[in-house]
Amino acid sequence: MNRLATTLTLSLAALSSPALAQPHVPGKVEIAFNRYYTYAQIEQQFRDIAAAYPDLVELRTIGKSLEGRDLIVAIVNPKKGPKHTEKPAMYIDGNVHGNEIQSAEVVVYTLWYLTKHYGVTPEITRIMDEKAFYLLPAQNPDGRERWFEHPQTSSSSRSNTRPVDSDNDGLIDEDEPNDLDGDGSITMMWKRDPNGDWRRSLDDPRIFTRVQPGQKGDWTLLGQEGIDTDGDGRTNEDGVGGDDMNRNWPSDWQPTHIQGGAGPYPFSAPETRAIGMFILQHPNIAGGQSYHNMGGMFLRGPGAAYAGDLYPPSDIRAYDEIGKLGEQIVPYYRYLIIHKDLYTVHGGFVNWLAEGLGILSFTNEMWTPSKMFQKDSSRPSEEQTWIWRDRLQFGQEFKDYTEVDHPQHGKVLVGGPNKWSSRVTPTFLLEEECHRNFAFTTMHADQMPVLSWGRTKVERLGAQLWAVTTEVRNERAIPTRLAVAARNNIGQPDKLEATGNNGVSVVAATTLSNWRATSADEVRFEPSRVLFNEGVPARGGRIVRFLVNAPEGAPLTLRFTAEKALDIEQTITLRATPDED
Repeated sequence: MNRLATTLTLSLAALSSPALAQPHVPGKVEIAFNRYYTYAQIEQQFRDIAAAYPDLVELRTIGKSLEGRDLIVAIVNPKKGPKHTEKPAMYIDGNVHGNEIQSAEVVVYTLWYLTKHYGVTPEITRIMDEKAFYLLPAQNPDGRERWFEHPQTSSSSRSNTRPVDSDNDGLIDEDEPNDLDGDGSITMMWKRDPNGDWRRSLDDPRIFTRVQPGQKGDWTLLGQEGIDTDGDGRTNEDGVGGDDMNRNWPSDWQPTHIQGGAGPYPFSAPETRAIGMFILQHPNIAGGQSYHNMGGMFLRGPGAAYAGDLYPPSDIRAYDEIGKLGEQIVPYYRYLIIHKDLYTVHGGFVNWLAEGLGILSFTNEMWTPSKMFQKDSSRPSEEQTWIWRDRLQFGQEFKDYTEVDHPQHGKVLVGGPNKWSSRVTPTFLLEEECHRNFAFTTMHADQMPVLSWGRTKVERLGAQLWAVTTEVRNERAIPTRLAVAARNNIGQPDKLEATGNNGVSVVAATTLSNWRATSADEVRFEPSRVLFNEGVPARGGRIVRFLVNAPEGAPLTLRFTAEKALDIEQTITLRATPDED
């Protein structure tokens, strides 16, 4: 068992002991996580929690969506401790795609759980004391609202609402889906046809089966429910929607003829531009998490095969440790690489975080049909899917077929699986899904760098000449600076400074590979200021030896600063310390 898994096991064991058992922790704001909320309701939940926990939460509006909705960020950080900008921060968001609604719910759950457990649950309290959280419930609030308020399929309302001529006919958004039976979903249309390719089951009229080649059926599938509004022979081909919020980021951005939904240029969408500015203004962000649906995946970059070398081995080790433990925390989820195991993504959000900013980041694809029966990782068969719909969902995911008059096709049947039938976590499983994904992301946040002083030794070399050797250690799985950031000069390098009052001067400095090293690397030009471009490695340290000219008993202050870790400082007295092995 690796050290991270061991630490997690011990922490869970401690929390389950009788003295610490908390079967229910009452909060100041109660939210039911067995239902879904509109964006306006989620925004109010954020405001209610911020008002109830003013010592933990600060709300900021960082911009507006295309339709004028607020993009709100909850800054979660105990105000009694260091400022949030001084600590490593975990950035978390959801609803990059408007239809992926449970991804916003888990961000709300994160805010709700962190605030009500601070000061009550030791592990949560420790993590919040060490780390800050930046929570944005929805990158795409307009798309989310359209999914709730307008007829949709399970996969539509994905983009923002920028008008786009999707079918290149010179008109904009003129052929969106039509809800012919008024049930709020866009389902499928069938027309009776003696030469059709489908037969309707006599035992279960909900089921249509394709006939064998050479045989004749009695039904033709017309496609999605709708009308050919513009008379071009196609249905629903130019509805509302424009930019894919997961294709509009600078790293490996490609134009729309290569990557659909990319927008005219990176950050062209007001939503991505506002979010990007917030992230760039907070270089202390050391971890990133973006929630999507579906498939049950922990995804890391790269998004394209040719970008594979952007991830050096030391970075991959950190990803692997966290991702593989995630597979245990969230059953039936898999740790995968975007381009290799899913598909190519250009201009993706977590790719920009990881490759453009040096932030270790994941996308979680929430919900997988493998959780329907929780027996194995395979997708359910058609027979099992019907058992699920009938015996667990009680028909709520299916609209019975209804005959309607279609202006172009005459009498048609409309019905089938509705917009809730796939991708969306069933409400009776939503709280578990939120909690397990929250636990994964909190574990990720817990592995952002934590610095401490290791051994410090003072040796007298002359009347007023001292050798001061000190070690800075990182106690977590994520280095203070990812190797991709060091290689591409992203952000500022870490820095160790030695300073003193009048009569104290640092005359030389060297870096050591270990305490017994017989050779050292000289620090040139500014010996009192040692830069570490590679940062402090995961569960490792950096050792520096300063030569200091100062009278005996003089104080020397050592301060280590890093963009993605809380700075540490110690003051030592220049007196010889006993030898240690």
